[in-house]
Amino acid sequence: MLDDFFTRALLAGIGLALVVGPLGCFVVWRRMSYFGDTMAHSALLGVGLAFLLDVSLVAGVFAVAVAVSLVLVFLQNRNALPTDALLGILSHSTLALGLVILAFMTWVQVDLMGFLFGDILAVTRTDLAVIYGGGVVILLGLAAVWRPLLTATVNTEIAEAEGLRPERSKLIFMLIMASVIAMAMKLVGILLITALLIIPAATARRFSSGPEQMAVLASLIGACAVVGGLFGSLRFDTPSGPSVVVAALCIFLLSQLPAAFSKSTDDPRDGALP
Repeated sequence: MLDDFFTRALLAGIGLALVVGPLGCFVVWRRMSYFGDTMAHSALLGVGLAFLLDVSLVAGVFAVAVAVSLVLVFLQNRNALPTDALLGILSHSTLALGLVILAFMTWVQVDLMGFLFGDILAVTRTDLAVIYGGGVVILLGLAAVWRPLLTATVNTEIAEAEGLRPERSKLIFMLIMASVIAMAMKLVGILLITALLIIPAATARRFSSGPEQMAVLASLIGACAVVGGLFGSLRFDTPSGPSVVVAALCIFLLSQLPAAFSKSTDDPRDGALP
């Protein structure tokens, strides 16, 4: 019989995988992995400000992630620098600021390794309620912007011509990303969030014939990675968060075997996208 803490970890990881699967598909389709890294790195600044202001960690991480998203949109509209340069500045600056703030707060004992790499085995029943309750809200929000976001991913001009307001959908997508990162931080850690977003989606893309199918497969592959990673962590006494990512990587590598599938999907419009 599994211990309660391990059962909670399994439930939390599976719940997170179901949420990040469809979201990770858009990260892959839109080539936004660096944006995901930036949002994840900003989480440490949110942690530092949360301790400094004595507020909820989830609220602090979400607030900072939203602020970074808005700053990025503002700077992109000014066309001052290429997007990759802006992402690099925001990513490393927010991570460094978070570390500096935490270093100044000598009166606070911070498990920095836990924040960087997660501690899914420490999930509580309250965390489960947040993950599943927040996950339902996030999936409903993503469903509401699915069509305009998907159309804009294929062609922004078509989305504008159809009156789908792609910029608004993009902003909502960024807010959803901020919510997911705030939820996922405790489970897999700041440095591994992007991997859990990208790897299952990249694996599912090879076997999908449409975007909806890819979203479902990404969720299922993520759930399998969580189960495999946690049981591997239990068996070999390895860190739980990294073990989940390693399991996802193993599934991805197996999917790349020549006999697994013959179709190449180098073009983002092939396979999973119309």
